[in-house]
Amino acid sequence: MSIQANVHEAKTRFSELLERAHGGEEVIIAKAGKPYARLVPIVAPKERMPGAYRGQIEGDVIGPVGDDDSSWG
Repeated sequence: MSIQANVHEAKTRFSELLERAHGGEEVIIAKAGKPYARLVPIVAPKERMPGAYRGQIEGDVIGPVGDDDSSWG
């Protein structure tokens, strides 16, 4: 579900709109009736596990891609 609020309404109801965005709703802020910005929740990145792909990647993953060095700049 999406909700749209103009700038004045967004300033007045900011805390409520912030909570709704955090809850997963799309909140669009409009200026002069046109969409101007969108409030979205910050999604925490997944925790990385060192060595998760150990043994699954083969070959030289650090060396040049091909014989032509022109792709390096």
